[in-house]
Amino acid sequence: MKQLLIMRHAKSSWKDESLADHDRPLNPRGKDNAPRMGQYVAQHECLPDLILSSTAKRALQTARLFVEGCGGEIEIQTARQLYHAGPDDYLEAVSTYGDQYSRLMVVSHNPGSEVWTWQLSGQYETLPTAAIAVLGFDPEFQWTQLNDHSTAELLDVWRPREVL
Repeated sequence: MKQLLIMRHAKSSWKDESLADHDRPLNPRGKDNAPRMGQYVAQHECLPDLILSSTAKRALQTARLFVEGCGGEIEIQTARQLYHAGPDDYLEAVSTYGDQYSRLMVVSHNPGSEVWTWQLSGQYETLPTAAIAVLGFDPEFQWTQLNDHSTAELLDVWRPREVL
């Protein structure tokens, strides 16, 4: 089964109000939850082959800390269109990948994370910071086939407060 993990970035800091939204870092809770979610995903043998991250500082920090927490070496690529993305932006970012990856992770923002999860699965789930929605596709599915009419099964939602 092909899988797509949609992760909302971990909790960010509003401490420095002079920073542009794109440049806000994680706060201490975010720095704690991101690697712990990586550890949780590793324990459930659901590690992604590749992570696509928004270019926002908080999303990229989340992706890097997630990788540290899972103890693996997972390539992280950034995609500017994932910063405050809508469904079409997610489609554009993910559909460029062929069959070389069986499990992809996208680290981005709300409301886009929740909207895209709902669009693909038909189920609405809240995704608080550092939460991960796990969606499953047919094993023969290729990322290049991803479009507005693609459907996936919502396999699970992991929220930090529920799993850590």
